[in-house]
Amino acid sequence: MKPYSEACERNQQPILEVLLKEFASARTVLEIGSGTGQHAVYFGRAMPQLVWQPSDLPENLAGIAAWLQEAQLTNVRAPIVLDVQGAWPDLEFDHAFSANTAHIMSWPAVCAMFEQLGRRLPPGGRFALYGPFSEGGHHVSESNARFDQWLRARDPASGVRDLEDLKALAARHGLALLGLYPMPANNRILIWAKASS
Repeated sequence: MKPYSEACERNQQPILEVLLKEFASARTVLEIGSGTGQHAVYFGRAMPQLVWQPSDLPENLAGIAAWLQEAQLTNVRAPIVLDVQGAWPDLEFDHAFSANTAHIMSWPAVCAMFEQLGRRLPPGGRFALYGPFSEGGHHVSESNARFDQWLRARDPASGVRDLEDLKALAARHGLALLGLYPMPANNRILIWAKASS
């Protein structure tokens, strides 16, 4: 039985509308933290011109593979193991995408993700990061504030990340904030771009 996320069903069309614009020139996209695999199938089907590479921790790969086996998409690769704080596989990709991961990861893991993407994205490559974010030290909604409290009570290393912290982190690794798109349920898509020089 395939894993299923109601949140994926709700957010995939609004995310796709952004990716169609921001990933228009993409050839290969690395998805970090593919979760159930629903996004890989949805975006791969909607953007047949690019190759989509799902990745996640080992325990999630079987569920992702189940979605891919059913979908039979030739442009979506088999999922690979990727622990952002571990050794990254030797991959070539020109854009990257991750949804609902930065607030689940520890801050050191978020730092590792940005460091590796800063190293591996080509000049002009983009990283689309979806999720809830605070801005200037303040939550953008009461629901996000409650969600942040719930996350930190469950795991003190997790929590909603602040846009200013992410901008400073990204800058250290040659990534600049190119765009911010409001999404349903008080989420955002942040588009980061690797410096061209």
